[in-house]
Amino acid sequence: MTQQGVRWTADQVLALAPDAASRKAGSKLGAAGPWSEAGSSKEGAVWGLCKGSGSKPYQTVVDTAGPAYKCSCPSRKFPCKHALGLLLLWAGDGGGGSALPDAEAPDWVEQWLAGRRKRAEAPAAEKGDGKPVDEEAARRRAARRAERVTAGVTELEQRLADLVRGGLASAEQSGHGLGEETARRMVDAQAPGLAARVQELGVIPASGPGWPVRLLEECALLHLLDQAWLRREQLPAPLAATVRSRIGLPASAEGPALRDRWAVLAQYDSADARLTTRRIWLYGQESARTALLLSYGAAGRAPELALPVGLALDAELSAYPGGGHRHALGERFAPAAPAEVRPAGVSTRAAASAYGTALREDPWLESWPVTLHDVIPTPVGDAMQLADADGSGALPVVPVSRPGLWRLAAVSGGSGVTVFGECGHRGFTPLTVWAGDAGGAVSLC
Repeated sequence: MTQQGVRWTADQVLALAPDAASRKAGSKLGAAGPWSEAGSSKEGAVWGLCKGSGSKPYQTVVDTAGPAYKCSCPSRKFPCKHALGLLLLWAGDGGGGSALPDAEAPDWVEQWLAGRRKRAEAPAAEKGDGKPVDEEAARRRAARRAERVTAGVTELEQRLADLVRGGLASAEQSGHGLGEETARRMVDAQAPGLAARVQELGVIPASGPGWPVRLLEECALLHLLDQAWLRREQLPAPLAATVRSRIGLPASAEGPALRDRWAVLAQYDSADARLTTRRIWLYGQESARTALLLSYGAAGRAPELALPVGLALDAELSAYPGGGHRHALGERFAPAAPAEVRPAGVSTRAAASAYGTALREDPWLESWPVTLHDVIPTPVGDAMQLADADGSGALPVVPVSRPGLWRLAAVSGGSGVTVFGECGHRGFTPLTVWAGDAGGAVSLC
């Protein structure tokens, strides 16, 4: 055992992979063959030299307390396949089942670790530009942006009225142009949240049977958001904060810091042409609070923050304004260790009810984090549902991936399991499953 607690399992390591290709390539490097001068320290560092296609081996180092990664390879993925292979070797699931020995870190590893420590210890004032904040100037900038957003919202209201007045059938002929041009106008109005929703309007007519209903629903939600913005001064503070967030205005985590042992429930990525968004769900083992961390990476690059499912962090989180789950990760007080508690779980009916209740506070909410207890994966034609073991209810499954559904069925084996995921209007998206009362977490992403 090292200071970072127990070594991770192979599943926990591979859950950090940014994509399936990295997972496959990393698995091939999880043996001792390509590695030399590999070792680990009691402080949580793991390092090694990996033979590549060039004359010089790649220098790879991982700080498992982060986790954080550095590799001299040209890959733009985090973690790269070399970091994944090194972690598999360290976890003891690589060559011969033996873990890396404790050793003294070489200079290149110490230099990188020293740089990380220095940045972590730097006071917040030194991380800025050292200039005092001009509150009056900031207020004027915020007022100007609000004016631009209001102008954009007013224009969007007119465009929605024209669409409904002209008939939804015209949307099928407009194609993607329906949303793209209006979305550009919302970007000009500095309302990126509106722009993202508007862009979906052009996709809906090609989404299959029933698209007019879905298009009308999205138009109604956009209209509701527009009207909420125009009347934001009359809204309760939490709802007003939610509206600002949905519009796309920036916000800072201002809630009081809450220290807890945060179990990592799930981690998954979603990407578009410009940005990769990583969602990490946490559960407070003492507070019983569910929290969401968001991390971003530019197009083609995975976000750097990655936390293994099944471990727990002794750390502080601060909430963002509004009634959602989003938090910011603050100070960490100890290396990650195996999670000791999982969410208790509820029935499928209670899960649907929780989502319905949350919609009252945020009508634009796509889904709500819920843990289901004692449910059985059941095939229904070509689809699957999660049915309560007592037969009292069921939720349709929105598949995260075909391998994920296979793992869900395999862990269940026809028996009741505990499943964490997101419950929304399309059904339940399973993200993590536990078998029995003492089984470990298995990621489905």
